[in-house]
Amino acid sequence: MMLKKALQILLIALPLSFAELWLLDFGVRLPTVEVVAQTVDERKLEADRLFEEGKKQFDFGQFREALQLWQQALVIYREIGYRQGEADSLNNLGNAYGNLAEYERAIEFHEQSLAIFREIGDRQGVAKSLGNLGLTYGNLAEYEQAIEFHEQSLAIFRDIGYRRGEAYSLVGLGRVYLHLAEYELAIDFSEQSLDISREIGYHQGEADSLKNLGRVYLRLTEYELAIDFYQQSLAIFRKIGDRQGEAISLVSLGTTYDSLAEYERAIDFYQQSLAIFRKIGDRQGEAISLFNLGNVYGSLAEHEQAIDFYEQSLA
Repeated sequence: MMLKKALQILLIALPLSFAELWLLDFGVRLPTVEVVAQTVDERKLEADRLFEEGKKQFDFGQFREALQLWQQALVIYREIGYRQGEADSLNNLGNAYGNLAEYERAIEFHEQSLAIFREIGDRQGVAKSLGNLGLTYGNLAEYEQAIEFHEQSLAIFRDIGYRRGEAYSLVGLGRVYLHLAEYELAIDFSEQSLDISREIGYHQGEADSLKNLGRVYLRLTEYELAIDFYQQSLAIFRKIGDRQGEAISLVSLGTTYDSLAEYERAIDFYQQSLAIFRKIGDRQGEAISLFNLGNVYGSLAEHEQAIDFYEQSLA
C-alpha cells in the first residue's frame, strides 16, 4: 500500500508522457487525468449552453447578441477539439452575418463550416452549409452560383430523407427564380416547399414559402393574392416569434397597399416594420422601411416629410 502511494506521488511529479508508460505495469491511476476529463466535459457543457442561448437570441432577431454567444462557443469548441460544435458554430455565425447583410463574412464562415462538415462526414451539415451559401449568393445577386448551391443542397437533403432541409432548399430556389423574373418556376418551387412544410409541421418553412408566393404575386400585380399570402405569413411569423420575418411581411404588405394607392394603410405597415427593424438592429430593413415611407409621403405631395425619411434612410 505504501509502495503504491509512493509510486503515485512519483508518477504525478514526472512528465505526463513518461508517467503514462508506468500505468500498465503498476495499475496506478493519475488523478490529473480524471480532472482534465471533467474539465473538458464542463467546457463542452458551457459551450453548448452558449450555443443554445445564441439560437434563442437569433430567433428573437437579436443577431449581434447571437454573434457574441456563438463566437464564445466557437472558441471553446476549438479549444477542446470538438469539430461538430465548431462546424455548427461557424455555420450559425454565417447565418447571423447574412442577416446583418455582411455577406462576404457570411460566405467566409459558411465555407469554413462546409469544409469541416465534409471532413467529419456530416452530410446534413454539408447540405445546410451549401444551402446557406446559396442564400448568401442570392442576396449578392449572383444567381447562377446561388442556384448551383441550392441544387447541391437539395440533392443531399433528398438523398438522406431530411424533409425540412428539402423545403428550405426549394424555397431558396423559388427566391432565386423570383429575382430572375422566372415566375412560373418561382411559384412551383415555393408551392413544393409550402406543401412539404405543412405536411411535416415546419412553421418557419411554411411562413417563408407563403412570403415568397406573396412576392411573386406582387410582381405579377395580383395584389389581392399577394395580400392574402403576406397576411398568412405574418400570422405564422408572429406565432413562432420570428421578429425579422414579421417585419419583412409588414413591409411587404405596406408595399402592396402602396401599389394600390392606399397610402394610409401603407404608412401604418411601414411604421410597424420600422419599429421592429430598429428594435432588432436590422439596419438594412430599417433603411428600406424609411425609404418606402419617403415614397409614400412623396405620393401624398408631403415633400418635406418625404425628404426627411429619405435622408434618414441614407444615414
